[in-house]
Amino acid sequence: MTKQPTALDLPMVDPLPEATQKYFDICQDKLGMVPNVLQAYAFDIDKLNAFTALYNDVMLADSGLTKLEREMIAVTVSSINKCYYCLTAHGAAVRQLSGDPQLGEKLVMNWRAARLDARQTAMLEFVELVTVSSAKVTEADRDALRQVGFSDRDIWDIAAVTGFYNMSNRMASATDMRPNDAYHAQAR
Repeated sequence: MTKQPTALDLPMVDPLPEATQKYFDICQDKLGMVPNVLQAYAFDIDKLNAFTALYNDVMLADSGLTKLEREMIAVTVSSINKCYYCLTAHGAAVRQLSGDPQLGEKLVMNWRAARLDARQTAMLEFVELVTVSSAKVTEADRDALRQVGFSDRDIWDIAAVTGFYNMSNRMASATDMRPNDAYHAQAR
């Protein structure tokens, strides 16, 4: 497996532990690639495992948020932070999950340009506030989410996905992590 270089070209552990290699093989089978973010973290298996455990929890665990809503959060946060990696990868996921190539592009450029329902609009307004100025979040902001049907658990999940992508964006930008070329053509 050839690792796509980043500005911080840390070598992957070689050979990869059996469990990690199995995980990468599953990615290859399901996605047709091993995402570069996983390869970038593979210089330290403990860091890779921590990253993937948190990703799996916020993006794949049971939640009142749909997979599409979580991907919409990822793109909105990444748009605000101008994270090339996550905009490319998660923009592709929004296109695929929604069946609407324009939705992915609108969220990448400016989520307010997308035609969203009241639930999605309230969610992304909250995401933007948490990303830009989390200390300004008030009970009124959480109540706005409750008024469109989000539970307190859902609000926690919105905040967790938002926080995860704020961290991921900063790591990707700081290390010049580049998205796999395959993401650019997906679901167009």
